[in-house]
Amino acid sequence: MPAAALAAIAKARLIQRTLASLVIVVPVGMAALLGGTSVVVAQIADTNQPCTLAPQTPAPTGAVSHPSLTPRASNEGLTVPGPDGVPLTLDPKQQSVAGAYQSVGASLGVPSRGIQIAIMVALQESGLRMLANPAVPESLSMPHDGLGYDHDSLGSAQQRPSAGWGSTRELMTPAYNAEAFFGGPSGPNHGSLPGLLDISGWDSMGLGQAAQAVQVSAFPELYERWESAALAIVSSVNGTDVPQSCVQAAPSEDQSAPPIPADLSTTRQAILGFAQEGVGGSYVWGGTAFKAWDCSGYVQWIYAQVGIQLPRTEQWMAGRLTSAPQPGDLVVQNPDGPNHWGHVGIYAGSGMMYSALNPSVGTLLHPVSWNPGTQYFTLLGPAPAT
Repeated sequence: MPAAALAAIAKARLIQRTLASLVIVVPVGMAALLGGTSVVVAQIADTNQPCTLAPQTPAPTGAVSHPSLTPRASNEGLTVPGPDGVPLTLDPKQQSVAGAYQSVGASLGVPSRGIQIAIMVALQESGLRMLANPAVPESLSMPHDGLGYDHDSLGSAQQRPSAGWGSTRELMTPAYNAEAFFGGPSGPNHGSLPGLLDISGWDSMGLGQAAQAVQVSAFPELYERWESAALAIVSSVNGTDVPQSCVQAAPSEDQSAPPIPADLSTTRQAILGFAQEGVGGSYVWGGTAFKAWDCSGYVQWIYAQVGIQLPRTEQWMAGRLTSAPQPGDLVVQNPDGPNHWGHVGIYAGSGMMYSALNPSVGTLLHPVSWNPGTQYFTLLGPAPAT
């Protein structure tokens, strides 16, 4: 939809600017990877068994210190496998930011999996750099490694003072970024903005899903591509070897369509079939053409194929709210006003949905949890009894 699409495009440009600051060993390969509208999402080879380190022994109770990361060959930079297997080298400042997440996590007893998630976020949001922001002039006078331009986002995790993450001075401190991201009982925000430790079941989520649960990003799919890099950074501190299967990025996960449940109505089965037919389409702001659409254009096309004409936007107005969605119902997300949402898709069942997500990945099947504020509307079946 127009407002959401504009925000997504702006975010894509921000990602491209901030990640350009990484020191890349093979710059041509990464330049192709980080193109604004064609992002290759790298996946770890065995998606059923994420590449994570063994649980970490909690640090002893006492004063918390935040030493810098001390990786092997730190004087020459730490080279780790980046997205799509392209190596990237972290300079001492980037290593120091990673070290803040490592030491804060260790002091809180966060397992290595949680520290890996935090470093994935910092790699995606800032390239492991402390970013000031011209929209927050005070930040420019504080030590920083570069500039970011996304609203009033600051620091390595791009947390916003206006959202309540902390003061400008706090958010320009790597250790505070880590403390706010991890949260938990001793976190600075006391759960008012949930950190990783405040999210129930985070340790059983996928790594990218857990990262998104904290960050609520417009591009949730991008965190996953940093799994192997973050794993290598954490392992360099722990002195453990990374399995070869974890440092070699594989092609993106199989996106073959799941079987359509046989117990659905003929109309619902048809809706899912047409939703699957649209997978792989491009995201085009304001678009309504086949495989060249935005989120509402995609949904409008799907329903038109089964003889249901939906409005171009605000399509939930044609249905009714339901707390018991079935495959084929509408999913609305990213609330931006009373009874108004910025994203719409088709519920696929089992916590999954089809949508034209953003210009980076286009149209795909993805977890409902990738976006916040989810509600469901149905246009099918009998109306509830009054």
